[in-house]
Amino acid sequence: MMRADLLAGTVDGLDEALAAVDAFDEVLVGGLLRPQPAQAAGLAGLADAVAGTPLAARAAEAAAKAAAGAAGEDHFTALAAARAALLGSVHDALMARVGEATGRPRGEAGSGPVTSGGEPSANLLTAARSWLSDLARCGWRGIDHEVVAGSAQVVSAMLPDPALRRLATLLDGFAAELAACCPGAALERVPVRRWADLWSRAMLLTLPGGAAGGAPAGTATGRLLPLGVDLQEHATAVQAQVHAVFEPADGSASRLVRAAVSAPKPDTVVGAGLWQLLRPRMALLAAVGEGRSMELTGMPVTAGGDLLWSDEHARAGEPADAFATARVALPAAADPVTAPLDRHPACIAVPVFLEGYAVGQEEKVGETQGESESGGGVTFTVAGQPLSVDTDRIPVAGPLTPEAVAASAACIGLLRWDDGVFSVQPLAVERSVRKRTVAVHAGAWAGGTADKAGAKAEKAAAAAVAVLRERAGRLLRK
Repeated sequence: MMRADLLAGTVDGLDEALAAVDAFDEVLVGGLLRPQPAQAAGLAGLADAVAGTPLAARAAEAAAKAAAGAAGEDHFTALAAARAALLGSVHDALMARVGEATGRPRGEAGSGPVTSGGEPSANLLTAARSWLSDLARCGWRGIDHEVVAGSAQVVSAMLPDPALRRLATLLDGFAAELAACCPGAALERVPVRRWADLWSRAMLLTLPGGAAGGAPAGTATGRLLPLGVDLQEHATAVQAQVHAVFEPADGSASRLVRAAVSAPKPDTVVGAGLWQLLRPRMALLAAVGEGRSMELTGMPVTAGGDLLWSDEHARAGEPADAFATARVALPAAADPVTAPLDRHPACIAVPVFLEGYAVGQEEKVGETQGESESGGGVTFTVAGQPLSVDTDRIPVAGPLTPEAVAASAACIGLLRWDDGVFSVQPLAVERSVRKRTVAVHAGAWAGGTADKAGAKAEKAAAAAVAVLRERAGRLLRK
């Protein structure tokens, strides 16, 4: 039984660390071309927060230079590193609390990634860092189309290089968000934390070795037992991330791993049709839909537990029920070590299994009178402690619904942390239907479906994709 009560307690120093991050993030709203006294205070607060770390001297110098309006690229990089270090400490404190609550072992850090080539072009990394520095100077309120367009040539030059594609994708998406909000002076609301996250992460990826953070650290040979699928959809892209327990063939301790597949998508492909874009790229999705394990042979894996999936290193295995895996194998599986750049509270997504809970409704505050009323989100009361359930993350590309979650007796989910509280994102639930226990999975349609609603959505998506391909063919012929 998970100790949900441990998730509700306060974490020493967490509020102070987040306050320092928030103050620095506000500095980026106004920009550092002509810093104001309030911005100087935010910079000093960030430097003070890392005063007892190896970053102390560099952060203090960078804060002083930025407050004087004389910061260079190295100073902005130091500020991004200090911010990342603070959020990393918050992540580590929260993960320590999660480890106490789940009782699972933590994996051991490896020797580091194995790189298979030279460093990416230093000139392109420098150009990216220069553009990000310009953003910091003008601030989110000062952005315009001319400033944002400065990333276009850099992104175009990076995309052909696989070693730089991670950074190029981040810069491209970041620039697209900024362009959609230009001019910044007219914005009613600035996504302060999000843009600061994207800026600081991109800045650190421009450092030597940063862009190659997803390199393999070894290989995995053994049995893969899927737990569930987290489907993430955006306007132009979709990603499915499979969470699973890996049992090494050499008999060593089992551990949690992830395998992800992404694809670009047109905005006309939605719902269950998304699986058509992903299915051909990863045989694991078919295994998840069929409730099967996978046998891996020499599958590349990063130090952070991410399988760099290739179908040639995998074959379908025996039937494997996800709830049996959650009950028997999950409690002994070690949590992966988090990659340095992923040490951020928003990246917390820890597989958990819950059962024997009571289902309730959160109260929400009325918008007009400030009175409590029913109709809020679902909660699970685990060992006497309420735990919020994030039903908004349930994808429409599967049979799992908030109603099924509310009627459940057992749940496989991802433990997340947002806005000061832990919550669980359901990946699958068990519920009673006519005195029978039925499992409902968010990724049940990943390998195909005979379900009426799912089949109808897939048919519509197939028609939309066929039309788009025909139009693209005509354009290419012209």
